[in-house]
Amino acid sequence: MTVAVAIQGEAGSFSHAAALAALGPDARLVPCPSFEELFSAVEAGAAERGVVPIENSLAGSVHEAYDALGAHALHVVGETQVRVRHCLIVRPGTTLGQIRRVASHPVALAQCRKFFASHPGLTPVPAYDTAGSVRDLMAGAVAADAAIGSSLAATLYAAAVLREGIEDHPENYTRFLVVAREPAPPDRASKTSLMFTLPNVPGSLHRALGVFAARDLDLTKIESRPIPGRPWEYAFYLDVVGDPRRGGGGGVAAALSELAGLARDLRVLGSY
Repeated sequence: MTVAVAIQGEAGSFSHAAALAALGPDARLVPCPSFEELFSAVEAGAAERGVVPIENSLAGSVHEAYDALGAHALHVVGETQVRVRHCLIVRPGTTLGQIRRVASHPVALAQCRKFFASHPGLTPVPAYDTAGSVRDLMAGAVAADAAIGSSLAATLYAAAVLREGIEDHPENYTRFLVVAREPAPPDRASKTSLMFTLPNVPGSLHRALGVFAARDLDLTKIESRPIPGRPWEYAFYLDVVGDPRRGGGGGVAAALSELAGLARDLRVLGSY
């Protein structure tokens, strides 16, 4: 069965690879220029799923994705990891000595800092997408001589790979979340993502995290994001192993019940 899946970026991006890994080779891409449009496409039914990069093992969290999660009423229903291997991609026949400007997504550029440090004559040029920068390079639509992207993008757009593996460290992975309009079935879930805000008083975060520590629950991620219009106040995003909807949740339901009494707001983003 073909599933329409929204991604931020173009065919050939690492989000494209993640969509294939999470939803299979028959996934039909719905490319979106921004995370806002990705989430809106799923909400409106233009796509059944969205695949969203949430964190990278070198560059850290993708803050735009966290903000979009908080702003939209979609459910996290799955996750996957993609090994990110960045390539220096050029028009066929271009040599390294001919390159002055290299385009790619800012996150990809941040993952290749050592490459740019060892090639001081090259200037990074931010673009909205890795694969899009390769496509635009081949179309002559970007003011750059090369792009950084995947070998898949090079193949799709008939470009040439000049260098492979230019990321700062070979252990370079991006974690992606799969979002949908409906929650995942309880029998498939082993992890829960949630978002909460707390009173701005001393010790509030310590007490909030303590509800998980007291039950020996495994927290695999915690992130904070500023709350618009409330300076120096934050929304907290947290991943915990377990599913509060079933008896095997390992105390997650009890922890969330206690957290609800401490938090100003608490929202389960999804169990998957």
